[in-house]
Amino acid sequence: MTSKSGLPSYDLQPGEARLVRTPTILQTILGSCVSVTFWSERQCVGAMCHGVLPRCPKQWPTGSTVLDGHRYVDFSIRYLAQQLDSLGINRRELVIKVFGGGDVLPVRCVGTGKLTIGAMNCEAALQVLEEEGLNVTSSDLRGLVGRKLRFHTGTGEVLMRRLNSSYSKR
Repeated sequence: MTSKSGLPSYDLQPGEARLVRTPTILQTILGSCVSVTFWSERQCVGAMCHGVLPRCPKQWPTGSTVLDGHRYVDFSIRYLAQQLDSLGINRRELVIKVFGGGDVLPVRCVGTGKLTIGAMNCEAALQVLEEEGLNVTSSDLRGLVGRKLRFHTGTGEVLMRRLNSSYSKR
């Protein structure tokens, strides 16, 4: 698909990750899910994941593939970090941005001390990024609204719109 700017565009679905080596528009819509964007200005490489659940199960179901792993925030972050490493990109040069984890549906765990799936996704993302030595430069996490993201991998710019509000630049 081609965006209004004439660049190729790709709609990232829940449980997907994408790495591109040419300017591309990667976009997605988030509720309780978390997306992380990775950008290397030097190599004009961008990547984005859309994790649905915080952590991979200890026992993978029979017949699972790498593609199934992208459903998990921890797996997607580590997978993309390894892919970027293999391209010779230094982790210190990456611009990392994290979005999502909203409590967009009524939840029963308010006041019980239990974390919502959105909160667990946020915690998993921030913990894994720290463990992997990846510094977050910008984030918009949690709250009660969903988000729409539009990541320009040629410039590193991420336009984020909280659903039912106007775009803000991150």
